[in-house]
Amino acid sequence: MPIYMDRHDVAEEVTAEIVATIHKEDLRIQHQYCCKGLTYWYDDIRKTAFCLVEAPNKEAITEMHAQAHGEVPNTIIEVDASIVESFLGRIEDPTKSQKTELNIVNDPAFRILVVLQLFENELTTVPDNKLFTLIKTITEKNEGRLIKNSSNYLLISFTSTTKAINASLSIKKVFSDSNSNTKQLCIGVSAGVPVTKEHGFFEETIKTAKRLTAISKQQIVITSEVKELFESENQNLRLSTNEIKTLPIQEEQFLNSLMNYLDSEWQNPDLGVEKFCSHLGLSTSQLYRKTKSILHTSTNNLIQEHRLEKALEFLRRKNKTISEIAFETGFNSAAYFTKCFHKKYGVSPSSFMKNA
Repeated sequence: MPIYMDRHDVAEEVTAEIVATIHKEDLRIQHQYCCKGLTYWYDDIRKTAFCLVEAPNKEAITEMHAQAHGEVPNTIIEVDASIVESFLGRIEDPTKSQKTELNIVNDPAFRILVVLQLFENELTTVPDNKLFTLIKTITEKNEGRLIKNSSNYLLISFTSTTKAINASLSIKKVFSDSNSNTKQLCIGVSAGVPVTKEHGFFEETIKTAKRLTAISKQQIVITSEVKELFESENQNLRLSTNEIKTLPIQEEQFLNSLMNYLDSEWQNPDLGVEKFCSHLGLSTSQLYRKTKSILHTSTNNLIQEHRLEKALEFLRRKNKTISEIAFETGFNSAAYFTKCFHKKYGVSPSSFMKNA
């Protein structure tokens, strides 16, 4: 059966003991709805609970909760158990204390996510194993969990903001010490919960962290929330502005609005400045200033860069022709696509696909 995670936004007076009691009520009647409650996470500070449930469908989960205690979930998404474990560290209840009848869990699902994006002057399909080993060592030292890695992209999950920042600074340093100017390591740090309005697991937080990597090649870029969490954990210790850039909340909101629209429209060959202005409610000059200020590029260049990155994904799959990829990524001709691809990556699309 599929596995789902649901989200409950609970009232201020709710405690970890109340949530444990509610979870116990679910387990008592779960068989009536062909469900199996695997575990849950509760955050007493943010007043959120996330249940991991094996069930035939979302409706069965809602009906089970409604019958057991009336606390129906705000959102439910389907998840992969192995991915849940990689982010959150478990897919079953923690060991119960011998002294308590209830298995009270006050274990937040909130995580700080670090995205490492490696940019090179020329493409390579060979991973840098020495660098990866160093990153893995730093991650483990700071109690992080390496979620995903490829030759140019890594995603790491932390429970501590301080350890996420310390790991990011250490990774940036070892990279600077061991690499030439032909490579750039960009780091974005965001924080959030596994289930939001987005459909994917930690999707909103991952997207934000990845988008932050496009802002600076010299500094680690973090959200204002990450900055506040770090200062809270460290008695208002200030972060170094030389090494770390904090994106203000208004700029973060604009960045996500801009990129969400690009994500939905990038295959449209008619996508341009006018459509962005109309969608975002900005004039041409306002859009240019905001995009240039945050991403240091024009809107048209942003569109082309995004399409070329998507083209890389198609080329790695090797199941389409160059012409098909060109048109599917919004280019009007295969020749122009090849020209743009070669200019950015220093190799033709056909050569890259052959060696990928």
